[in-house]
Amino acid sequence: MESDLHSIGELARASGLTVSALRFYDSAGVLAPALVDPVTGYRWYTGDQVTPARLVAGLRRVGMPVAEIAVALRSEPAVVHRLLDAHLRRLEDGLADARRELSRIRTLIDPEEQPMTTRLALSRVDLAAAVDAVRFAVGTDPDLPVLTGVLLDVTTDGVRLVATDRHRMAVARAGGTLDGPAVRALAPVGFVDAARALLDAGAGITPEAFLTVSAGRVTVSVAGRTVDADVLPYDFPDYRRLLHAAAGDGPAHRLTVDVAALRAALTSADAPVVRRRHDGSPLDVTVLGPDGRGGVRLLGADELTGERDAVQIGVNGGYLLQALDAAGRGQLVLELDGPIAPLAVRRPDDTDAFSILMPIRL
Repeated sequence: MESDLHSIGELARASGLTVSALRFYDSAGVLAPALVDPVTGYRWYTGDQVTPARLVAGLRRVGMPVAEIAVALRSEPAVVHRLLDAHLRRLEDGLADARRELSRIRTLIDPEEQPMTTRLALSRVDLAAAVDAVRFAVGTDPDLPVLTGVLLDVTTDGVRLVATDRHRMAVARAGGTLDGPAVRALAPVGFVDAARALLDAGAGITPEAFLTVSAGRVTVSVAGRTVDADVLPYDFPDYRRLLHAAAGDGPAHRLTVDVAALRAALTSADAPVVRRRHDGSPLDVTVLGPDGRGGVRLLGADELTGERDAVQIGVNGGYLLQALDAAGRGQLVLELDGPIAPLAVRRPDDTDAFSILMPIRL
């Protein structure tokens, strides 16, 4: 292993980073030199720092944020791989956004141009399961019409369904074969419900369903029957920023729960709740915490620590029950990360389907 000191210029040549970039990453606390001459201010690096510098150069070339590069340099390979996967998803999402924007620009340049049609062939069962996983989170507030539908985010390999009412968000995905450009469409909830019924009607007839978006309309077809509707004319919130925890900063606890047992505890007549007020009205808050055995337990008011970093989270118990039912599994994973972080409800065997419940201040 090399142990001689290298000048900043030598490290620049060995790593592919410029001298100015190395100075920047030093000031940012990402890659500090092993030694700084107190008289001249020259930076010196060890041979062991060549590989980390090359890693920084590679991550920089693919546009990874500085904060995540810093985490990558200090983490185990498994954590770095998760960072890479998350960054790749961001890049893919950005490319899909760019394609959609270019499609709109082409229409502005040539209004007479025929609208593009997107058609996705996918499993009828998978699409039905995705609808079931998100339907409970659709908003009903007439003052927020943008939240009264389900976002259909169609990409090259399937469709992601997203619904939120600000208090919770649900996400699910169904894979498929795409013909046409990536597209987003905000589907009215009435259409979503009609499409769900049509998917059931196709049982025993066909395994396939087709999702089509064209000229401001969305259509689901099963066995020659269709339902369609106008797309809602609103820009759905950017849901992707809530999909993952901060880079390299995973949840404090991933707790496996038996759905039937947790449901029984939540619906028990003596289930502990914490009384709070919300918008001037009394509210019963369900508080969750780890039980010390890899599971979760319900906490009473006398067990609250009041500490900001305590792994205790308050949620709407009714919302939690709906999330458990929508997930449709015997076991689920709850991710807890303190009283001000959202609660994530995940399927252990499906990373593309989960829901998030906003915390209630304790």
